Amino acid sequence: MKIAAFEFDGRSALGRVDGEEVVVLHEGETGPALLSLIEANGAGADGGSERVPLSAVKLLPPVVSPRAAVFCVGKNYHAHAKEFFGSGFDSSAKEEVPSQPVIFAKAGSCLVGQGDAVDASLDPTATVDYEGELAIVIGKTAHRVAKADAYDYVFGYTVCNDVTSRELQKRHNQWLIGKSLDTFGPLGPWIVTADELGDVRELELITTVNGEVRQKAKVADLIFDIPTLIETLTATMTLQPGDIIATGTPAGVGIGFKPPRYLQPGDRMEVSISGIGTLANPVV
Repeated sequence: MKIAAFEFDGRSALGRVDGEEVVVLHEGETGPALLSLIEANGAGADGGSERVPLSAVKLLPPVVSPRAAVFCVGKNYHAHAKEFFGSGFDSSAKEEVPSQPVIFAKAGSCLVGQGDAVDASLDPTATVDYEGELAIVIGKTAHRVAKADAYDYVFGYTVCNDVTSRELQKRHNQWLIGKSLDTFGPLGPWIVTADELGDVRELELITTVNGEVRQKAKVADLIFDIPTLIETLTATMTLQPGDIIATGTPAGVGIGFKPPRYLQPGDRMEVSISGIGTLANPVV
């Protein structure tokens, strides 16, 4: 099933997407309701009677807390690791393909939803770049999870666009500032539960800018697969229901072109993942 947080008629709500409609499951603050639904492993999501046209709602980021950080993985597709290394951007990198997952975070304050604008004017260096990614939604408290058990801790999946200021990312070495500008975290359009997707490795990600395909890859191309990422993160920290892990972006980002093709006001980004949907955001 698809679980969406949204606004309509001045109200916030959580609902189940059913074709071109949303079935209202809860009205009011969406974070606690989403957390309860995740902790119940989706039980109760088949209820609800009020239906709202999907075209009439404003989709919100599907997170349990708007301030929660997103755990992110850098250089996690072979071709992207190669283009990043070859660009000369990451001068401190000693290896083209990481020997261990590269983990960083985006501040929750940067998160926006489907259709929200990414404000490129906030980047004084004019080096705004896109990064389409599959994101994991954790379903239950996870600590010291073995790879063999990792999928048992996944509630579902959504789409992330890890929008980045490349120059700020480079300037500050640690990537948080370059990754966390306000509006630089599109997430959505909804969560699709894991049982609906089958073998997630077969999902295909496509990113377009103004209709031009820039990124295209299967999740199977990840250097460190989903079980490895969950095992790595939970080896030393506890993940909670609703936590988000963005799994990394494939080749084709703007900095990989010569010269780089950074985003400009008026551009439109779309990140599509088969079985999940399309996350579309304009640049202003």
